Amino acid sequence: MADQIKNMHTNKTNPVLFWGTMVLAILGAVDAIYLYIYKLTGNPQMCLGNGGCHNVNFSPYSEINGIPVSIFGLAAYLAIICILILEARLKLAKENGPLAIFGISLGGVAFTAYLTYLEIYVINAICPFCVASAVIITLIFILAIIRLVKQTAL
Repeated sequence: MADQIKNMHTNKTNPVLFWGTMVLAILGAVDAIYLYIYKLTGNPQMCLGNGGCHNVNFSPYSEINGIPVSIFGLAAYLAIICILILEARLKLAKENGPLAIFGISLGGVAFTAYLTYLEIYVINAICPFCVASAVIITLIFILAIIRLVKQTAL
């Protein structure tokens, strides 16, 4: 009886967690693509708000060895999307996907915290698209924790 209740609860919450993570990862990927296009074009009309986008995206901290930071974000979001897609198809991905997404999002949250520190205290400018990405990766991290806890509770 307890197994039936646990399975019913898991079956109802797992799709919500799965699709919540998927939607957030897609939004994050779109945001990262937008930031990359802005980095390539430097179009001032793409910058919203007080011009913080330009100051942040063209600061020396916006690249690592010549690679825009948005590419790293895009890679993380695409990796999360791929893992989620593979979870439905491969047993290995289903068993290890929540842990992999937790690890990717943990790294993303840590890196985002560093970048946010740079925005506030070093660059003295805030990019609203960077803030959006920070919120998205943080929400993915929270969902990853919940998914991981639910998986290990079974």
